[in-house]
Amino acid sequence: MGELLFITGTDTGVGKTIATAALVCGYTASGRSVAVYKPTQAGLEDGQGDSDTVARLAGLESVFEGIRLALPMAPVFAARREGVALPTAADHAARIAELCGAFDVVCVEGAGGLLVALDEAGATLVDIAAATAHPGRFIVVCRAALGSLNHTALTLEALARRGAPVAGLVIGAWPAAPDEIDTDNRAHFGALDVSLLGAIPAGAGALDPADFRAQAPTWLAPPVSA
Repeated sequence: MGELLFITGTDTGVGKTIATAALVCGYTASGRSVAVYKPTQAGLEDGQGDSDTVARLAGLESVFEGIRLALPMAPVFAARREGVALPTAADHAARIAELCGAFDVVCVEGAGGLLVALDEAGATLVDIAAATAHPGRFIVVCRAALGSLNHTALTLEALARRGAPVAGLVIGAWPAAPDEIDTDNRAHFGALDVSLLGAIPAGAGALDPADFRAQAPTWLAPPVSA
């Protein structure tokens, strides 16, 4: 069975999708087969979602979604407004388990922050992980800027309280000219018991895909297998 990673964030817009694409590049560069699963895509830009971004940047065909919603809002509210039923946590868990049997690595990218409800029962990404018949670990994508210490600590505490193992942290957008807050926060993250896997340069998502794939393995190290 493949290695299973759940990519979450301290908030929306922290860089989960670009971090997921970079992780994929690191794994594929080492010759491992990878699948990416997005349980709930909420919000499209010109008909494109996060999965499309991962596929384009990483050059990956094995990218899947549980459901795609057009409205850029919390999945439960988007689904209600669009008049569609959301898959359950069990539905997602079954699909993830299938992928784990077919690929060396499966990356599951959440929506928004850790505790965003992904179905009408209020199940979150942590609940999907718990329902999956395969052990998985979490990667937390955070910001470098002011406020990130608190948001990151809260996310790590929520995972710990739920017994969800953490594979590491990733800074989702490292500025070209970091200030004192950025550098102090990065040093703080590097001193935690949780591994700091690396940092994605700000604007990396705008790179030509070939350049992205060439550079991504230097930005972060995929977590050591459990």
